[in-house]
Amino acid sequence: MEIYLIRHTTPNIEKGICYGQSDLDVAPTFEEEANIILESLAIDNKTIVYSSPLKRCSKLAFKFSKNIITDNRLMELNFGDWELLKWDNLPKEASTIWMNNFVTASTPNGEAYIDLAKRAYEAFTEITSTSAKKVIITTHAGVIRSILSKLNNMHLKDSFNIKVDYGQVIKLKKHNNTFTLL
Repeated sequence: MEIYLIRHTTPNIEKGICYGQSDLDVAPTFEEEANIILESLAIDNKTIVYSSPLKRCSKLAFKFSKNIITDNRLMELNFGDWELLKWDNLPKEASTIWMNNFVTASTPNGEAYIDLAKRAYEAFTEITSTSAKKVIITTHAGVIRSILSKLNNMHLKDSFNIKVDYGQVIKLKKHNNTFTLL
């Protein structure tokens, strides 16, 4: 099985804003970014496409197929009360506590990174347990990092050392229940 983990293209939001599960639209550069991704993939009518339901992912997924499967477990971290606030304007004490322990601490009315990792890997396991030969998963950096950290036996706290750019395609191969990064 070939698996393509694809981060959404650039979202339409200014830098410095905390966003996770906010349903942002894509930037005006979407078509150009999507075409670059499309050119790098060999998609056929047997390719199964999964996506986070958020617009910035599903719009890209629909470029690959008219029939996509959305899965809420592929959504980005829920930042709760911090959604759409400027990072610089977050309550200093609360944000410091969270940043020092983001793996197990949740944001106010949000979730902890370990919760995202559990749901994302559960979805990934289900998706990669199918008989499909090729799957595309359009999702978010946090989801991709958490999956890659699990596959590489890396601590979640270290997963942010994995750089995942907007529109980046990460190709994996599954053979005999072993995943290889290609």
